[in-house]
Amino acid sequence: MSKRPFGLAVAQLGPIQPNDTRKQAVARLLEMMKEAASRGAKMVVFPELALTTFFPRYWMTEKEAIDRYFEKSMPGPETQALFDTAKKLSIGFYLGYAEVSTEGKCFNTSILVNQQAEIVGRYRKIHLPGHSDNKSHAPFQHLEKKYFEVGNEGFNVWETMDSRIGMLLCNDRRWGEAWRVLALQNAEIVAVGYNTPSQNIHWNEPPHLRMFHHILSLQAAAYQNCVWVAAAGKAGKEDGFHLFAGSAIVAPTGEIVAQAQGEDDEVIFCQADLALGDAFKQHIFNFAAHRRPEHYTLITERVGPGAALGKPPLL
Repeated sequence: MSKRPFGLAVAQLGPIQPNDTRKQAVARLLEMMKEAASRGAKMVVFPELALTTFFPRYWMTEKEAIDRYFEKSMPGPETQALFDTAKKLSIGFYLGYAEVSTEGKCFNTSILVNQQAEIVGRYRKIHLPGHSDNKSHAPFQHLEKKYFEVGNEGFNVWETMDSRIGMLLCNDRRWGEAWRVLALQNAEIVAVGYNTPSQNIHWNEPPHLRMFHHILSLQAAAYQNCVWVAAAGKAGKEDGFHLFAGSAIVAPTGEIVAQAQGEDDEVIFCQADLALGDAFKQHIFNFAAHRRPEHYTLITERVGPGAALGKPPLL
């Protein structure tokens, strides 16, 4: 099978402090975009909420959050430079940010921009973690359910840059259904931006499991869905609160082919062979030949385990 090379880069961000400006954040993204292009990348993946600190850790009014942290347009005055530079360098990108829609609704959003600096895809985060009430005694908060609405545009795949690309955001990577919907649309690359606290405020989860489950989710999803995964995190201590790193590129084999080494701004790169995913779709996970959707109906009929589960048949 002939190779289908795709220069794929992931740009991890170090911490963005509460007083850092959009201009400062964009300047860092531009430097990594230039590095990615110099290494032969066709696309670079930036993190979730890449323009600001991870503001859902703070309790404030929705208006305060919108005024300070949300983008009213994309591109806007501060982000236009990303589009101008991408066009000049002929490099596409994925960017996560907080969006206020034209209807005034708030979403945790990512966009896919092609090598001509055109927005070709948009994803609004569906699996929102955290809570909406004020947990004033917690060490920090995780208020995505307060500041964002559940995404209303589904899981989609866009044919662009000589590939088929899907997008997810952070907590989505833990949910197998999201990946499978993208795989059923013949996704070849899935870009994932994230900001993940090292501490779980809801239960005493050992910190090492946070990173283990992050990497496990990426590797299992890549293998079981025959896709390349490009996962970009924001990392380090923001206002004293730690986000873990672990930005990675994973092949359809489930193997990690590149991974960030630290918690600062860092570009990782690989020449991804998209034909590798084709081989796995043909020989390992041939969906058309082997899937049995008639036996999967509980996935859409039930949100969680119900009381009337019944008993399994006797063996």
